[in-house]
Amino acid sequence: MGQYATDITYYLTHMGYQVTMLTDTNVTVDFLLTQLNNYSIIIWRTNTYTWKHVEYWYVGQLANSAVETQYASDFLQGWMNGNAGVLGISAAFFGGHFTSGMLSNVKLMILISSDSDAFAEFFVNAGATTVIFANGGIDLAYGEIDDLTNEVVAGLSMGQTVYNAVFNAVSPFIQNTNPEDPLDSSYSPPFWFQGDGTLTF
Repeated sequence: MGQYATDITYYLTHMGYQVTMLTDTNVTVDFLLTQLNNYSIIIWRTNTYTWKHVEYWYVGQLANSAVETQYASDFLQGWMNGNAGVLGISAAFFGGHFTSGMLSNVKLMILISSDSDAFAEFFVNAGATTVIFANGGIDLAYGEIDDLTNEVVAGLSMGQTVYNAVFNAVSPFIQNTNPEDPLDSSYSPPFWFQGDGTLTF
């Protein structure tokens, strides 16, 4: 995320939070299943790949025979996949593993990933107060979704509600007031939330 990660860390620290950054192989399936409830705010940046018509979200943990044995049932059901060399988990994985109360300490999750609306609901049902997600395809290399996330976190750090922070980040696109070539078609970022829009920090 480059500078965006630095800025977001600043805003979260300014709000009084201690920030932990995990990258690549430090993000494991076990971490997702057992550690998320230890955090008040979670920002998960990943993306997807498709295997045999099923969409999977990269975890970060490398695929190997030990993991495939440990999660044999998930692999058998098609909930997990290791064909990309890195573990991927499907929306059904979240539905099958994230049960009521599992995320009761989580106030906000921000899912920076294509099609994360497919599993945002499972996190809300598991107890997360609010989940911000992308309801369409995004390109992480471009950085637009990172910029929107940065704007949302900045808004939250100034006391805005989740609804206002998200709306204010995307409304310049919706209202077509963002600086762009007048010949460009209008664009609405695939970025919204589920849960409590009145949440503040």
